[in-house]
Amino acid sequence: MNAKKRTLLITLTGRDRPGVTSRLFTTLSAFPVTVADVEQVVIRGRLVLGVLVSYGSDTDVGKVLAATEEIATDLGMELELATGSERGARRRHGRLHVTILGRALRPAALAGIAGRIAAHGANIDRIERLADQPVTCIELHVSGADPDGLRTALAAEAAELQVDVAVQRGGLARRAKRLIVMDVDSTLIQGEVIELLAEHAGRGAQVAAITEAAMRGDLDFEGSLRERVAMLEGLDEGVLEAVRHSVEFSPGVRTLVRTLKRLDYKFAIVSGGFTQITDALAADLGIDYAAANVLEIKDGRLTGRLVGPIIDRPGKAAALERFAAEAGVPLSQTVAIGDGANDLDMIAAAGLGIAYNAKPAVRQAADTAVNVPYMDTIAFLLGISREEIEAADAEDAEIIR
Repeated sequence: MNAKKRTLLITLTGRDRPGVTSRLFTTLSAFPVTVADVEQVVIRGRLVLGVLVSYGSDTDVGKVLAATEEIATDLGMELELATGSERGARRRHGRLHVTILGRALRPAALAGIAGRIAAHGANIDRIERLADQPVTCIELHVSGADPDGLRTALAAEAAELQVDVAVQRGGLARRAKRLIVMDVDSTLIQGEVIELLAEHAGRGAQVAAITEAAMRGDLDFEGSLRERVAMLEGLDEGVLEAVRHSVEFSPGVRTLVRTLKRLDYKFAIVSGGFTQITDALAADLGIDYAAANVLEIKDGRLTGRLVGPIIDRPGKAAALERFAAEAGVPLSQTVAIGDGANDLDMIAAAGLGIAYNAKPAVRQAADTAVNVPYMDTIAFLLGISREEIEAADAEDAEIIR
């Protein structure tokens, strides 16, 4: 019986108004048809409504066509009808989400990305906008592509077109992310804390040069950290308070944390920096877990040494695993965000590794890279739109009133 099933695709296009969808389905309810698929989008007051119905030999398809044409005429809308087979209407396997971010998203970028997708024999099933500010974010629902191959191809295209592109598997795996682990210096916050401290010691340029080499991966992190901390010897501990007050969060950090906490996400920070700074940052944002190094202080002054184990590249990955275990979250449901070489292990260990305005080696190793200075764009990679964020903020503001 199923082999004899046919399909009819009904597409209505025109000015959006209340009742269009209701009118169409009310009319279709008079016929022995089954709804197989529905897509609807509104752009600048223009509605595109597509309904795929299947029918058998007992359906007078001519009457269905006449009824839908009457509705279109009555509503002043354009109508397109196409018949086919039910088998051909089935969606292909391998659903992926391809997310495109750009400050100014030009047609050439979408043409290049779409071309690469087509070259891989994949199909774009759906396109939707997730944000129009502070960046434009477009998400493509793609089927029929190998995720690893497509990710590699689109990474090259994105670099040439100067946009950010993320490729993720669809389905429950994407929605199940529940723990976000972030680096601190140049990720959660702007700049490097150790460089701010070194400025007070008159060694800012020297420390900055070592930090840059370490973040590129040119120097052993632990050795370079101890070398830089030694340059802080003799600093009054009051400098820590001054630096704490001068630190600025990356744009969008508060929005990201506030939004995802509404969805019961847990947050953690892991830092090659110092607890004397990071503990206050975690408390300010309501971060659930934190790990960082400890500066030794004696008689009110920094000794130029560290206390306890070092949080380095392996230490960050170990912290991610520990926090995931404490939160009861599988590693596959974690997200790691970082910018430097000492973040590589935790980025590799997480279910989704994000290079945030990162060094080239980190961008190449991560699942995706974000090169715009807005931390809240991470929410778009998780399928959360700007409209949803703003609606939730407005609802909270109303409750507070």
